[in-house]
Amino acid sequence: MNSTKISENIIDWLKKYIKNSNTKGFVIGISGGIDSALTSTLCAKTGLPILCLDMPIFQNTNEQIRATNHIKWLSSSFKNVSSKTIDLSNVFDSFRNSIDGLNEKNHLLSLANSRSRLRMTTLYYFASVNNYLVAGTGNKVEDFGVGFYTKYGDGGVDISPIADLYKTEVFKLAKYLNINKEIIAAEPTDGLWDDERTDEHQIGASYSELEWAMKQKDLGKNSLDFKGRKKEVFDILSKLNKQNLHKMNPIPIYLIPEELR
Repeated sequence: MNSTKISENIIDWLKKYIKNSNTKGFVIGISGGIDSALTSTLCAKTGLPILCLDMPIFQNTNEQIRATNHIKWLSSSFKNVSSKTIDLSNVFDSFRNSIDGLNEKNHLLSLANSRSRLRMTTLYYFASVNNYLVAGTGNKVEDFGVGFYTKYGDGGVDISPIADLYKTEVFKLAKYLNINKEIIAAEPTDGLWDDERTDEHQIGASYSELEWAMKQKDLGKNSLDFKGRKKEVFDILSKLNKQNLHKMNPIPIYLIPEELR
């Protein structure tokens, strides 16, 4: 992997996109995870205005510390970076207390996704105020492999700088750009739950396993080609990919036949 050239190309691509879109800079949600850390660092290297938003919602302490430390490092390294902390805990609590869904089947998952959508709303408020673009932080495995993101939550963005990078490549590029070691060492998590569950715990496979399965699928392989753990991982990828296609595909539109107009 040519980390130097890839990072230079992404930075140049970001600068050109801002120029062509007549916008001024980027707003990015900082979670304390490696994806948002890498995305914000790449955006900061454009020299354009960057607003980093820390948006805790009853956040895990370790996640909060990592987010704060990354923003401090980024602000001290790049003069074009500013930041705000918008604590959405009370907003989320008010929403949670106003709904009557405690007995609904997907109540807890729906609440977790609501956290992500509250953050998206906040990002777009500041994007609109400043004429910025919302920079997405999804990687290739999440965005195109298993659809591990919230529709109109962290999936609601204007531009996706790292969406063609596998998770292992995200780690390599983060190390190359000297991102804080505590972030690189942390287990990936979406931070949408009150406990410390990791992405691997939720998905049932590690990112490196999912990358292998994605590549096998691209080669035309199917579940019958594998046994044991490999078959299990391939089936996990296939199931989640099919289940989450509604996130990855364009919104379906009913086209009215011309003879009915």
